Amino acid sequence: MHITLEADYAIRIMLALAANTGRMDAGSISQEAVVSLRFALKILRKLVNSGLVQSFKGVKGGYELAKDPADITLYDIISTIEGEYRLSRCLSEDYNCPAGRKAYCEVRKIFDGISLQVRDRLSGVHLSDILKREEA
Repeated sequence: MHITLEADYAIRIMLALAANTGRMDAGSISQEAVVSLRFALKILRKLVNSGLVQSFKGVKGGYELAKDPADITLYDIISTIEGEYRLSRCLSEDYNCPAGRKAYCEVRKIFDGISLQVRDRLSGVHLSDILKREEA
């Protein structure tokens, strides 16, 4: 199981912004995160719409984090790109579980518990934690 390339790139972009003390233009973010400019702009739009990143227009424009890195978790970033993490599609609200499959409902409960553990773990890792580890 893997997170998508887009979510991976979003994490790189957020780390680039967190490591920089000022605004960054999209080209610099793209270079720092090693993401094509076109894809970086697509991801930045999602991050801005979610409230994790602020964008500024004009000559001194660019992008910066909308929150302190200590207030942004890996789960915030990944869920912005991917939506809420679920181990199985059977956990989505619109999934039509086969009737009379009680054994499968037990598996669903297990998948739900694992999904919660993953969400909790990702919610416990902040951008600031990652930057501290990188400095050490």
